[in-house]
Amino acid sequence: MEMNGAQILIKAMEEQNVDIIFGYPGGAVLEIYDALLKSPIRHILVRHEQGGAHAASGYARASGKVGVCLATSGPGATNLVTGIATAYMDSIPLVIITGQVPRRMVGTDAFQEVDITGITAPITKHNYLVQKVQDIPKIVAEAFYIAKTGRPGPVLIDLPRDVAMELSEYKPYPKVDIRGYKPTLYGHPSMIKKAVKELKKSKKLLICIGGGVIHSQASAEVIQLAEMTGAKVVSTLMGLGGFPGDHPSFYGMLGTYGEKAANEAVQECDCFLALGMRFDDRVVGEPKGFAPNAEIIHIDIDPAEIGKNIRADLPIVGDIRNILRDILNEMHEENKEMPQHAPKNDSNEGICSDSEAPDCKAFRILKQMQVAMPEDAIVTTDVGQHQIWTAKYCTFRKPRTFISSGGLGTMGYGIPAALGAQIAMPENLVVAVTGDGSFQMGMPELGTIAELGLPIKILLFNNQTLGMVRQLQYDYCGGRYAGVHFRKVIDFMHLAKAYGAESYRIAEEKEATAIFEEAFSNKKLTIIECPIDREELVRPVVLAGDHLGQMTD
Repeated sequence: MEMNGAQILIKAMEEQNVDIIFGYPGGAVLEIYDALLKSPIRHILVRHEQGGAHAASGYARASGKVGVCLATSGPGATNLVTGIATAYMDSIPLVIITGQVPRRMVGTDAFQEVDITGITAPITKHNYLVQKVQDIPKIVAEAFYIAKTGRPGPVLIDLPRDVAMELSEYKPYPKVDIRGYKPTLYGHPSMIKKAVKELKKSKKLLICIGGGVIHSQASAEVIQLAEMTGAKVVSTLMGLGGFPGDHPSFYGMLGTYGEKAANEAVQECDCFLALGMRFDDRVVGEPKGFAPNAEIIHIDIDPAEIGKNIRADLPIVGDIRNILRDILNEMHEENKEMPQHAPKNDSNEGICSDSEAPDCKAFRILKQMQVAMPEDAIVTTDVGQHQIWTAKYCTFRKPRTFISSGGLGTMGYGIPAALGAQIAMPENLVVAVTGDGSFQMGMPELGTIAELGLPIKILLFNNQTLGMVRQLQYDYCGGRYAGVHFRKVIDFMHLAKAYGAESYRIAEEKEATAIFEEAFSNKKLTIIECPIDREELVRPVVLAGDHLGQMTD
């Protein structure tokens, strides 16, 4: 039976077990939308293409599946770029479908034509411009395989409209075998043995978990290794939830905005075991001063990351869970008594011990929020002060319960990411923590959330300013504030009413617990506004050789 290219595309995605597509229609994807009418794949109509990419990201991060988004050519495609870059920086598996003008018109500056494969080449694992309708099943199968294997990431398929209309027989492509793309899944045996030797020799072992631990589903193995060795454990922003935040061995997030205890552990350790992390500048500071007394063991599935920013005394390429299992088996086989390590953090005194915390309203509000949340609640954030407060002051005990933009630092991410997370996990409480600046970037998706009747909760810290940028201007511009204050007071409670949402305002801290309990028990979209003083700051930890001028909001 003949099908057109759009029908073949949808059939191929059904073969990949796609159940959700976040999209926005347009002229170049009319045939794709027509094909979706007869497909079991559910289409979510977002209010902005960027929101579709972020929602697909939230879906992928909450579910562990590949997220899918769809947009038309030209501005539809370019509106996806920030979401694609966000996913690329944080290694999130996405497949992005864009429409394109007919093949004969490519390169002619046709209406709504743009070279989206050229634009996204630096921010995708791979991308395709489909030239033949017969190639669609192969391209779709490869795209999903590339997106979810090795180091995950986004893959884009650009489909010209004439290819979408062309007829052909559908031929499944059941087995993907891409020459030159063979991710390494197991560590080299000799390197495993060397790693075990270093771990056993260490007196002050520190394990650092990055987002790779969550992607690899290696949390159980990290816990086992930490408990076997008595090691301290710290986390990057992307790794939060990959190790129980209330475990006595956990010392919190490291880096510029991390915990003092975590950063001190880095400087004191004699062996630093890095698991699926990038050693980015906000974690490291000055590379020469990072973990100066430590042998660094770096385990990562992406060989390009090893040695890129920090020397690796012992590099191991492969899947983290496979490698940790081999390390644990090797330790058990040797059956040697493990050395005594530093005492565990039995009281978790290092966590949230910053001097400003007792006087920080955001700290106390977030603590009350957490008391009212079940353990499997999913928290998404935007980017700014509220993001760091949430990362520092909330305790994440399970993987995939903290979702935030790390590498790109994308404002407007939290609300659409919450949309995707709630679609992926309909039984879980989903809370988006945001600021008044980020909220106004992500608010178009309130329409999508309201239309779908999703019970997402939004905690909105309102200080009528771009808090993190204002803080940097205070630190580095002598308190000369430019372009950061919102002069018009927005009535967010009336805005909530426009979307049919429940609304609350936390005027006094003593009201917070009761408000959270009431809000979390209803089944409606709910906005909880919390006014805070614009003088409330996130005080960074000064790392060795660090200078905050490199940071952005």
